[in-house]
Amino acid sequence: MAHDFDILVSGGGVAGLTAAAIFGTAGFSVLCVDPTPPIMERDADGADLRTTAFLQPAQELLDFAGLWERLAPHAAELQIMRIVDAGGEQPEPRITKDFNASDISERPFGWNLPNWLLRREMVARLNELENVTFRPGTGTRALFTRENEARVTLSDGEVIRAKLVIAADGRNSPMRAAAGIPVNTRRYGQKALAFAVTHSIPHQNISTEIHRSGGPFTLVPLPDHQGLPSSAVVWMERGPEAERLRALDKADFEAEMNTRSCLLYGPLTLASNRTIWPIINQVAERMSGERLALVAEAAHVVPPIGAQGLNMSLGDMRALLDLVQAAPERLGGRQMLDAYHKARHLEVRTRAAGIDILNRASMMEAQPLRDLRAAGLNAIYSLAPVRKTMMRLGLGARG
Repeated sequence: MAHDFDILVSGGGVAGLTAAAIFGTAGFSVLCVDPTPPIMERDADGADLRTTAFLQPAQELLDFAGLWERLAPHAAELQIMRIVDAGGEQPEPRITKDFNASDISERPFGWNLPNWLLRREMVARLNELENVTFRPGTGTRALFTRENEARVTLSDGEVIRAKLVIAADGRNSPMRAAAGIPVNTRRYGQKALAFAVTHSIPHQNISTEIHRSGGPFTLVPLPDHQGLPSSAVVWMERGPEAERLRALDKADFEAEMNTRSCLLYGPLTLASNRTIWPIINQVAERMSGERLALVAEAAHVVPPIGAQGLNMSLGDMRALLDLVQAAPERLGGRQMLDAYHKARHLEVRTRAAGIDILNRASMMEAQPLRDLRAAGLNAIYSLAPVRKTMMRLGLGARG
């Protein structure tokens, strides 16, 4: 027997839970499924220790979904984006440039939150919505679509009928595969280590990206941990080096990360487990199929530079919501989904290409190329109109 919902969301990560909250709050009946139950405690095995920086445009959408009031008390503001070039002969800062949100806005660039905490608060929000069902431990297995509905077979054998399927099920999206939508993938041979640290010097709401070679070492503000200033770290390196670092004991790892951090916040102390993630740049050839919308990593995966990943995903959801609210009777129809693809795909491809360039620049190992990168940073920063335009583009402005 098939059960009916307006929308089925495949994927219960941060993006999928956000989509369920948005469209549930908008009044649609929503089923959200994910084969892996969310881990909602910081130190539990398998916890996602990455963080998400929600940039300014996200606040309005999160507020609409009833999420912002839950998240705001736990968020660390991002007032300054600091870029440090440490690409000289020795691992020490040689150029430091601050991009301050006050140059373009009265609000901070955004707010940073741990992914495990996001899952906890988002699940709590879904539990408040009577028209939303969250079913962790159940995945999607098959997709059959026709002009007026989609039928999704779940991993437990149940068949769900829906007007719209939202694929928020990751870079290896089963719903995208079932719809036969290809992807274009670029691989860098990089991996990212993600963990939390404490330090003696307060971060003062500054997100710091340190460039040397292999990829950036980024410290993003977190609320204090056990009475000490704390930051989330994403450390990108070529794959073998990242695996070597992950295998080090705590003392040796701390020694290596303190060298790489240039001690900008004083000695760093590891304050969590270490997790590791492969870095790719991937864009689906289409953002939609029959009765199917791709969002988040099902549609696009980019290296963690400039806090673009989830904010591109929220752009997907904002575009979908606008289309749905403009014509609810067309939910999941061809006209709506073609309009969604048109609204998002060019921007997604453009941003993915820009992040690809930035990531390749951050990986440079040859000294002359590292010097060229530093000169480029100086040039961008020294021209105030260019600097402000770059900041606005980073927040998602269209030019």
